[in-house]
Amino acid sequence: MLREAARRIQPLARRTPVFTSAGFDERAGVRAIFKCENLQRGGAFKIRGAANLILSMSPEQRERGVVAFSSGNHAQATAIAARHVKAAATIVMPADAPRSKLEATRAYGARVVTYDRLRESREAIAEGILKETGATLVPPFDHPLIIAGQGTAALELLEDVPGLDALIAPVSGGGLLSGCAIAARSVNPSIRIFGAEPEGANDTYLSMLAGDRIEVQPNTIADGLRVPKPGRITFPILLRLAERILLVSDGELRETVKFLLLRLKLLVEPSGAAAAAAVLFGKLPRDVRRVGVVLSGGNIDFEELARY
Repeated sequence: MLREAARRIQPLARRTPVFTSAGFDERAGVRAIFKCENLQRGGAFKIRGAANLILSMSPEQRERGVVAFSSGNHAQATAIAARHVKAAATIVMPADAPRSKLEATRAYGARVVTYDRLRESREAIAEGILKETGATLVPPFDHPLIIAGQGTAALELLEDVPGLDALIAPVSGGGLLSGCAIAARSVNPSIRIFGAEPEGANDTYLSMLAGDRIEVQPNTIADGLRVPKPGRITFPILLRLAERILLVSDGELRETVKFLLLRLKLLVEPSGAAAAAAVLFGKLPRDVRRVGVVLSGGNIDFEELARY
């Protein structure tokens, strides 16, 4: 399924580059190999999953259009993939999403419906649109085709850099981490899998401890990691394959965004820098020496970046 996804998404998803940094390694005390999904089309890994699902749709489904809900990166990815197949796209986005993400989603031709994330349910709004239009839902993480698409990032990384001790990626709903875990273990059954999550949005961390999905009220600068509960499909995969979820503070996220920009010349949003922050601030077990780090996105408002 992963190899099939890798072939399917080729018209839309780039094979992103791998970066290293002696300065980062020296400070972190580990050899880090960065998979730069911040340089992906649409600025994030999300195009992989959205393209895999949308390119799998029948002509009849495409005619009825697609619906998605997202704070930004999945919104843009869905809009790009829908435009590629000439399908109408409606995206439900929080009114407080970063302006750059709202504007980019509209620029790709999607209709944006905003909502109040504190008082309204994005799922309920999307469900109403689906009933009205007969469109297909493109969920942000909890779908086998989405998970397989996201996992192609790890396939590429391990083809380019074999022999890693571990792989770490940001985690929220769990689509990226679960897909990468499946992909990585298919290539190297002994590789260790870690997730990184903000302290203020620690639902996956708590869920892993409890062995069941726990819901929280997220409060973090990492807008792409504010999903309140792990996915129904993704969580059992993480429970089986991930060794640990590592927590990072908003301060550590800010410092990592700044470090990546000034030292590696890579623009990475706070959500996309969570895995790098966990490595930079020594959250990995001491016996991990060579780790693949997914930089999952680079969409950030200029005004927010300037504050860092």
